[in-house]
Amino acid sequence: MLNITKNLLSRRVALAAIAVAAVSVSVLSVSGPAVAEDKKDLKVGIISGEDEDVWRVVTAEAAKKGLTIETVVFNDYTQPNEALERGEIDANAFQHLPYLENQIKTNGYKIVPVGYTGVWPIGLYSNKHKTLADLPEGAVVGVPNDPSNEGRALRVLQNEGLIKLKDGTGILATIADISENPKKLEIKELDAGIVGRSVEDLDAAVVNTDWALKSGLTADNRIAQEPVADNPYRNFIAVREASKDEPWVKPLVEAYQNDAVKAEFDRVYKGTGISAY
Repeated sequence: MLNITKNLLSRRVALAAIAVAAVSVSVLSVSGPAVAEDKKDLKVGIISGEDEDVWRVVTAEAAKKGLTIETVVFNDYTQPNEALERGEIDANAFQHLPYLENQIKTNGYKIVPVGYTGVWPIGLYSNKHKTLADLPEGAVVGVPNDPSNEGRALRVLQNEGLIKLKDGTGILATIADISENPKKLEIKELDAGIVGRSVEDLDAAVVNTDWALKSGLTADNRIAQEPVADNPYRNFIAVREASKDEPWVKPLVEAYQNDAVKAEFDRVYKGTGISAY
């Protein structure tokens, strides 16, 4: 009887040890670092339109590096950062630093840039006037109403001598910061997605290049443009701050920054956008 009892106890101890070992293996298999290092499937948020063609090539280049990219297409600028912050996507590619900084200030996002993509010099477009000199006194000029792009648009007008902003005005200038307006322009603040489609009803409008393309505007309609040199509005791929050192980040950036993607970028944007890496 004693031997039987000892055998039963030994078996119980052995089974308990096996159970503990199994739990330990299970815990190790789902630990955070191991999963992060093995991550191969990525969701990247982009804006609908021409960039979808560019990212088809990026996806093909990423596959060569062992990454599978699923693009998640958004129709406005407010959604991709919120989706990234919530972990619904792994990265996004649609914004410049002034926009991100304003989003961080407003929403507290922990998002950082990891690699540049392109720059789209913002322009002043008109269907009624061929040159800046043709703009009449009291002309109605549309500008985007979101903080980063409104300041950008007003600087285009200032660079061309149409207005002057108060000294010390930052990149988030608004119409309240206009100190001189010799032509008595009427500045209309409109949604970035609407201002380009409103050119017919305005004397001129400062329009982001992507929205200009969507609105059917071309270089023939552009009567002024911001300078490209030292442009602070380069777009980039962004990730959550906690992900910036993950091993998939570098190959993701490399999948964009190459000759194959540049060729497609140039084809799609027809010179209105410029690779910026």
